This record gives sequence, structure tokens and C-alpha cells, in this order.
Amino acid sequence: MPSKIESAAPRQHAYTGPATPQLPEPSHAERARTLLSLATQGTLSTVSRRHEGFPFGSLMPYALDAEGRPVFLISNMAMHTQNLKANPRASLFVGQSATDGDPLGVARATLVGAVEPVPEGELASAREIYLARHPNSQSWVDFGDFGFFRLQPVDLYYVGGFGVMGWVAAEDYKQASPDPLAEAAPGILTHMNADHVDAMIQLAHTHGKLEATEATMTSVDRLGFFLRLKTADGMKGIRINFPGEVTTAQETRKALVEMVRAGKGEH
Repeated sequence: MPSKIESAAPRQHAYTGPATPQLPEPSHAERARTLLSLATQGTLSTVSRRHEGFPFGSLMPYALDAEGRPVFLISNMAMHTQNLKANPRASLFVGQSATDGDPLGVARATLVGAVEPVPEGELASAREIYLARHPNSQSWVDFGDFGFFRLQPVDLYYVGGFGVMGWVAAEDYKQASPDPLAEAAPGILTHMNADHVDAMIQLAHTHGKLEATEATMTSVDRLGFFLRLKTADGMKGIRINFPGEVTTAQETRKALVEMVRAGKGEH
């Protein structure tokens, strides 16, 4: 089941106007778990042996296990592996791809913890999880100098865009589930922004009393979505919640159609 809801989460976009009600949103823990589940690689920072006390960053493919722990397949000869054997403390940074040229506006997360070899009894599971995410690794997964390592989070820092950030307890992250719309979200955004700008402008008026000439859906989750609007007073952002929770692209489409129809019925 999805994780707990943050009913008073910080706003996702800047808003310069009257105070707006704080609508229910997925928690930072759920958003972080979603981000980590969608990505396939990040930057692993280990403690350098060569330069004591300095971080050493490496590009690192990973797969998540059932508890959301990143699993790595790494060579004994790699510099980061040598660093980890001397000091297992590390962090993994994962960022969402920027699609509008603004890298600071996208979500990212940093997991802090210890990276250690996967226990013998869990190697088969780690191998299955990793190969399902990185099938090309089949060519070297059984090489003698490669082994599976896993990051056990002790804390996590999440940034969801401008003004949205905070620490997430490791246990909250473990208990969270990825948003059920995570895989479908890119297609929903593309469709809405290509074919239904007028509908989004109407939704902004109905639900936010904002008069816009342009509208872009920037994110969508099981509880609602965000719109970036061009208004006479400049760019504004608004979150609009669905009437009820949605879990599929079909349910999302149905909810949006009903919301647009209901809005038209007001006039």
C-alpha cells in the first residue's frame, strides 16, 4: 500500500498570491521511493583511501531490493570498492532527468548509509533483482572479481524542486511504496500537454481561481497533479487533487474528464 500522506507538505511550486489550502500530497518518503524505483543509476560517493577524508564519486548502476535498498554489482579492482572495504560509509545521489532545461527544479535524493557485501544467503535474490534491472550485466555477473554490495540507509535527504526538501527517516523510506502512477506518469504528462491545454486552463480556473493563457502539467501522482500557469501576473503554480485516489492511467483519464465536465457545469 502507498505510504502515509503529508497533508501539510511544502508547496511544490512558487506561488505569489492569497494563501491557498494545503492539499494532501504523497509524503517525501513516498516520493523518494518512487524516484529511486524509476532510476537505474546514480553517483556513489565513497570515502577516499588515497586522499583521506575526501569524498570520491563514481557513476553507479543499481537495482532496489524489496526494502528499497540499492544493490550494486562492482569489481574488486574498482577504486570505489577499495574505498568501501576500508570504510563502508557512503552516499548514493539519484536525480530526476531535467526535461525543461532547469536541473534545479527536478527531484533528487541522497541516501546515506553503509555499503557492504550482500550476505551469502541473499546473493541469489540480489542477482535476480539486479539482472532484471540491468540485463546486460549477464555478460560479467559471474566473473570472479565481481560481487554484489548493498547500501543500508541510515538517513535520506529529499529535494522535490524549489522550496521542497527535507530529511526522510530510513524506516519511513523502507515502509513507503512507489507511487502507482510512476510508470504511467510520463505518458500522462505528454498527452495532457500536447492535447488538453484548454482543459488544464479550465481546471486552474475552477480549482484555483487563476486565469491562465498557458498551462503545463509538470507532475502527476495518485492524489493529484501540478500545473505551471502563465497568467497576467506572471508564472504561477497550483496543485489540484483528484476527487479520489487513482492508480492507473485509465483511472487518471476518467478522473480528469469528470473534473473538466464538473467545471463546465458551473457556468
